[in-house]
Amino acid sequence: MIVSIAQPAYLPWLGYFDRVAASDLHVVLDHVPLERSSTTRFTNRNKVRGPGGPLWLTVPVVGASRQPAINAAEIDTTQGWQQRHRRTLEQAYGKTPHFAALAGLLETSYGTPWTRLNDLLAVQRGWLLDALGIGTRIVTSSQLGVPGSKSELILRLCEAVGATVYLSGPFGRDYLDASAFERSGIALRFHDYAHPVYPQGSLPFEPYLSVVDLLAHHGADSLRLLRTPPE
Repeated sequence: MIVSIAQPAYLPWLGYFDRVAASDLHVVLDHVPLERSSTTRFTNRNKVRGPGGPLWLTVPVVGASRQPAINAAEIDTTQGWQQRHRRTLEQAYGKTPHFAALAGLLETSYGTPWTRLNDLLAVQRGWLLDALGIGTRIVTSSQLGVPGSKSELILRLCEAVGATVYLSGPFGRDYLDASAFERSGIALRFHDYAHPVYPQGSLPFEPYLSVVDLLAHHGADSLRLLRTPPE
């Protein structure tokens, strides 16, 4: 059984969904601390297309210095972020061919008074997986109750769910103990996503945006496009 593990993300990018689609089971790593300083963090933020280039949308979180666990992180509801994010998405994609099909995502994301970040991310993730037609089984690390950190944690999660193959992100090469996986009989593979190039209206192509960009432009054809490597 092919298993992938990743922290949840706000309006995730294409590579996240490609890795989930390539897995039999995906573990959402939601009990680890919320990273606040990493340039690669996307748990509470992501990029969409703006008229002058990519725009960051960030969900404000209470207690910036405490690094709460993702599944315990509280949204700062005083900042009016929902109205800003919805307006930005409407301005960015309102004239795209498939924007109307995103109405459900916009309503659940920005019409509900969220207080916990993880609840918002779970609803968005479910909606987007359904929209893309990805049926991979999803579990959360907080449900599994597995101890450990870094490579040990990933290995224990794989063992807990019966993985025979672990499909890691590319950064796993920097910290995973390959010999420990081999001793446990779990094959280690790395997911090096080749970002496709797809039409984005009249603007020059901009990669590494939220999957919302792809869905707004290409609707039901999005899964085929995100799983098609560039020529």
